[in-house]
Amino acid sequence: MAGNTDFDLYRPSEEHDELRKVVRQLAEEKIAPHAADVDEQARFPQEALDALVATDLHAVHVPEEYGGAGADALATVIVIEEVARVCVSSSLIPAVNKLGSLPVILSGSEELKKKYMGPLAKGDAMFSYCLSEPDAGSDAAGMKTRAVRDGDFWVLNGVKRWITNAGVSDYYTVMAVTDPEKRSKGISAFVVEKSDEGVSFGAPEKKLGIKGSPTREVYLDNVRIPADRMIGAEGTGFATAMKTLDHTRITIAAQALGVAQGALDYAKGYVQERKQFGKPIGDFQGVQFMLADMAMKIEAARQLTYAAAAKSERGDADLTFQGAAAKCFASDVAMEVTTDAVQLLGGYGYTRDYPVERMMRDAKITQIYEGTNQVQRIVMARNLPK
Repeated sequence: MAGNTDFDLYRPSEEHDELRKVVRQLAEEKIAPHAADVDEQARFPQEALDALVATDLHAVHVPEEYGGAGADALATVIVIEEVARVCVSSSLIPAVNKLGSLPVILSGSEELKKKYMGPLAKGDAMFSYCLSEPDAGSDAAGMKTRAVRDGDFWVLNGVKRWITNAGVSDYYTVMAVTDPEKRSKGISAFVVEKSDEGVSFGAPEKKLGIKGSPTREVYLDNVRIPADRMIGAEGTGFATAMKTLDHTRITIAAQALGVAQGALDYAKGYVQERKQFGKPIGDFQGVQFMLADMAMKIEAARQLTYAAAAKSERGDADLTFQGAAAKCFASDVAMEVTTDAVQLLGGYGYTRDYPVERMMRDAKITQIYEGTNQVQRIVMARNLPK
């Protein structure tokens, strides 16, 4: 798996290009045919999970020493981008596996890494991330979920909201307050298993888009877990959560990039076939200018996203700014490009007979989750390059 990190402005290697071909073929053959039904039925894309696991593309970020592919950050971006090009719901499988497990990789003990990364790498388990709560969204440090020490155990109580792939994932990184007096420095991170007594889930949210990826509340009712399931030292959970997002916001940029590219690709084909006034509508300058602007913005988003992936791989000091910038810019581009794709298809674009209306609905979430784009601008303003 691709692992070249000696770069400044990232240029994908031949290995990355070959990976893209493999993922694109897989996505078009195994995932795209089910995308409309997954959306229509609001069902989990099991076909996508099976195909990704069969080709070891479900969690490519897991290091080789724990049984994973050891893919670098750009390779992970490419996998997510190419899956999102045909089905954003399915792209949340590799994306959320990284989001959920990265805290363990960044801050967990060797014992935790060996215990949980192996099943993830094999495809025997999925990983989710539990940060947000009903009253703690953008202000995540205001969470109320508590973890109380009881001998060699911690007992967790609380509710987590907007948890992607909840109920499907076997493992959950859960942030909980261990010292209420210290606010963000009193938050710790834990691994909770779906099978732990006291873990349950709310009904799936009825969403505008990404309907194939279940979003549910996670209820923690006196969930008693061994003390060695704490990720890192007590009180470091919030710092780990924020460090994780610095890296994984780039995967949201990748989703946005993929769905934008998928919409452009479909629109390009359509305008060459659709005829009005005696010629393809793609021959009209107004349409050509729209396509040119869409392609230009996608390419700008791609360069920003790939450069951020390079910084993620190296752990550069300006990663916080670059990750937020990539996520914010790419998701704004995705919303604009998918909306323009619907416009280019006219009335047909507004129907479910064509994929661009689904792409437009799916694109919207990239401006919201892992920090709204308003929050991304706050993050960027606080971390302006020097």
